[in-house]
Amino acid sequence: MAGVSLPVRKALIATIAFVFAVNASGAAPPSAADTARERGEIFLKFKTALESNDLVGARLLAEQLVTNTETAFGKDSRELVAPLTNLGTVAFRRGEYPLAETHYARAIKLIDGQQAGADRDLIRPLTGLGETLLATHRPAEAAAVFKRALDLSRNIDGLFNAAQIDIIDPLLECYVALGRTQDADKEFQYGFRVAETAYGKNDLRMLEALDRYALWHESNNRYATARGLHARALQIVEQYATRQPLLGVTALRGLARTYLMEALMGTETEAKPEPMTRDPFGMFGSEQNRLNPEGERALKYALELLGNGQPIDHRTRAETYVQLGDWYLVIGSASRAAAEYKRAWAELAPFGEDALAPLRKPRVIAYREPSIASKHGEAEIDHEIVDVKLALKIGKEGKVVAATAIEPVGADAATRPVITAVRRAKFSPGLANGEPVDVDGVSFEERVQIKSKAKPEKPDAAKDESAQPRST
Repeated sequence: MAGVSLPVRKALIATIAFVFAVNASGAAPPSAADTARERGEIFLKFKTALESNDLVGARLLAEQLVTNTETAFGKDSRELVAPLTNLGTVAFRRGEYPLAETHYARAIKLIDGQQAGADRDLIRPLTGLGETLLATHRPAEAAAVFKRALDLSRNIDGLFNAAQIDIIDPLLECYVALGRTQDADKEFQYGFRVAETAYGKNDLRMLEALDRYALWHESNNRYATARGLHARALQIVEQYATRQPLLGVTALRGLARTYLMEALMGTETEAKPEPMTRDPFGMFGSEQNRLNPEGERALKYALELLGNGQPIDHRTRAETYVQLGDWYLVIGSASRAAAEYKRAWAELAPFGEDALAPLRKPRVIAYREPSIASKHGEAEIDHEIVDVKLALKIGKEGKVVAATAIEPVGADAATRPVITAVRRAKFSPGLANGEPVDVDGVSFEERVQIKSKAKPEKPDAAKDESAQPRST
């Protein structure tokens, strides 16, 4: 999913639950130290510590809660599921992933398979375990766990319950990492329908769902489909948020982005040629590939809204200036592009070097990987994966002036197609004091797969000592 990151999801644990359980007879254990009231007080302190991000204090309280619950009900009791899940959550947030995995797995084991039907108490530890597996770069295992949690949620709370959105999001991340585009398509569509059912088609909360779904289509070169979703979001703002026009900025920028990328990469219905066979600077001779001026108007309107908003969102305004600069650069108007980039620089300059750092580096505007690219790190039969690393020099007009292999891989079949694809790509220039400049040493990396070198076979005589020597 080049160039577009997958959209940000909600935090792992949105709510914390604790079960004030009693034994089968309904009576609390005789020890006053282990009463339900004391465990409830410990939990409230734990919740306060976690919400204030006091992870050390939260861990100590979570451990105390687990110990007290074990004393009251036993180490194999169902009442331990919630305390163990909370302890796993603290470990996850502290980055102690092996420990988090242990706690979540123990919580799941305590109740797994004990009921014939769906068990609600499994959903939270399953989700936590999935997040832990995903954080430790095991998307295939994580996908299986998330899918199980999602099925439970739908069986228990209905096919379109809103709570499942927090499970769908990380599951989608797994599918993208694994290259399972069809599965991701299905879940994106389902998640969107869940949001519509929960909020209503014209609710302002649909703006986030529309943007997320549109970004997914953009990442798969479905620009017309994405544009329809951005247009729908803008219509919702214009009809139902007349006093909050800034809510439409995201949709306006999305509309412009789809027009630009469609002109560079082609429509979603036409056959894709070998990586950007036409020079982006000279591709607008035909009416079919000319940039739609509606994109430029959308960006200018977004800047107008941002200028009228109070307080001014300087970061978003700078990003929009950059986007308009990219637009002008693609159509070959370098001077107009430079003016927009300079405005973006001035917008961020008061916030120091950290804010300006992204503008100093050239950015990829459009790039289509070569046909030998390995998108998901899996090689075909008789092929091997090779990482091609290049050092680029990007000129002030965004052209690749030079491309050199940093670590030669010893195979022109790997390096040459990547260099060709990079030279056809479109970059923004790096800036210095707000002005476009040449930038040397820009790192670029592509993972490709090439045919494996056949291992030389041993002579027949080596295979079979009794074999006769070949005739000369």
